[in-house]
Amino acid sequence: MEEMNTVQKIVTMAPPLIFAIVFHEVAHGWVANKLGDRTAKDMGRLTLNPISHIDLFGTIIMPILLFVVTNGRMVFGYAKPVPINPNNFKDPKKGMALSSLAGPGINIAMAIVFSFLLRVVFPPFEGMVPKQTWDWFAVPLTLMVGYGVVINVVLAVLNMIPIPPLDGSRVVYWLLPDRLASTYYRLEPYGTLILMLLIGLGVLGKIMTPILRPLLSLLLGGDIM
Repeated sequence: MEEMNTVQKIVTMAPPLIFAIVFHEVAHGWVANKLGDRTAKDMGRLTLNPISHIDLFGTIIMPILLFVVTNGRMVFGYAKPVPINPNNFKDPKKGMALSSLAGPGINIAMAIVFSFLLRVVFPPFEGMVPKQTWDWFAVPLTLMVGYGVVINVVLAVLNMIPIPPLDGSRVVYWLLPDRLASTYYRLEPYGTLILMLLIGLGVLGKIMTPILRPLLSLLLGGDIM
């Protein structure tokens, strides 16, 4: 199979990226609902229909820009956040932490499923299918599933960085005493700026790579990154 061009790579990467983001947000709302907050359910956000979750910039424009600018080395995005009202939880700090953990948790679960498909389910079929058919259908599908592993692991690790409003910050907020937690969360208005600075300075990659490398090596096999 000839090497794919940029447009083909984007088309191959788009489905796993969109569904990784959608499942991430739905998981937040689903756990919140189980813990007593029906906000997401009442607003119709507990659906896997991507249209309900897509953010024009975060789900479409930013991932494409990152893909083009970094030549495919970095791609991530976000969907419209699922609304959660912590006042509906018996323990607001704990409820927010658990519902926040659900997002990265479902991404890791999806990465494991994609890894199983890639390393266990697909290989036996390669020799059974004519090469032309395999190249036309199975090779792009295999690449899509491989992207699914990478994207879900990156989203999980990125979201567990303890910078408000990322999911990891909700866990830190839960564990901190109330006074320290309140001080800590004053960073939230500056969280996006902090992340952009970390990306621009190349610091974010240095933080994430030592975590991503062993996880991707385990799920994809071989020496990754």
